[in-house]
Amino acid sequence: MDETCPCPKTVCPNHGNCAACVKKHRDTDSLPFCLFPSPNGDKSNAHYYEVLKERFEGKERAVD
Repeated sequence: MDETCPCPKTVCPNHGNCAACVKKHRDTDSLPFCLFPSPNGDKSNAHYYEVLKERFEGKERAVD
């Protein structure tokens, strides 16, 4: 287990194994905890792009 892994899911078999974690999230159309701008809410790629779009357009949004 990698002690520097920021993911709070320490029981995950991919915890600390970035390559396996990224592959798992790619296969499930979601983002690893370390790449998502907020630790709460929807972690789908579609939601991630919505958050980024709003951020770059200067819109504020409520925390999920």
